[in-house]
Amino acid sequence: MPISRIAIGTPVEATHPSALKAALAEFISTLIFVFAGQGSGIAFNKLTSDGATTPAGLVAASIAHGFALFVAVAVGANISGGHVNPAVTFGVFVGGNITLFRGILYWIAQLLGSTAASLLLLFTTGLPTGTFGLSSGVGVWEALVLEIVMTFGLVYTVYATAVDPKKGTLGTIAPIAIGFIVGANILVGGAFDGASMNPAIAFGPALVSWDWTYHWIYWVGPLVGGAIAGIVYETFFISRTHEQLASDY
Repeated sequence: MPISRIAIGTPVEATHPSALKAALAEFISTLIFVFAGQGSGIAFNKLTSDGATTPAGLVAASIAHGFALFVAVAVGANISGGHVNPAVTFGVFVGGNITLFRGILYWIAQLLGSTAASLLLLFTTGLPTGTFGLSSGVGVWEALVLEIVMTFGLVYTVYATAVDPKKGTLGTIAPIAIGFIVGANILVGGAFDGASMNPAIAFGPALVSWDWTYHWIYWVGPLVGGAIAGIVYETFFISRTHEQLASDY
């Protein structure tokens, strides 16, 4: 089982120059992603005078998040692996491909990047950042399962195109594939629970707006989905002959 290959690492690793550079890359990539993703929602609300959500708005959110994540992953890939998501980091950790201490460093950077992006949006637009929440008629357990399934698809895509040492030429399209699956999942789940799939993108706006309603769903769901994807892919599809990737993918 991949869980037996989990690596804790050492505290020194979290202060190593290469780890700090990777954390800075995660901070910048997450800032880019959240600024564009959340910013598209703020822009839509301004253009519609806070009108009701429409199919066109959902498509716009899907495109904005898909494009922004493609860029965020691409610019961070050669430095940190381009996780841009605590659920991705957790899934990679559970699979034994990143140490605990490095993963915690990534988490801190991702949460700070999301918070910085939300503060910048508040300052530059003067409008509140939207927080994730459940649509009318959607229960907490339905939303939780939705987040688990969507994040499973995301992290499974990350494993197949970026983590797997057999990925070959697929590695060059990893950012595109990752952006596409997030955009597609937003079209599925956006009308129900906002389709977060990422605790960081939910955390920054919630902190700035100080609105924590149902916030736990956007942590538990993605982390569970990411962990399942890491375990499934490592157990059934990654060859046991490859060496463990000690720091990142």
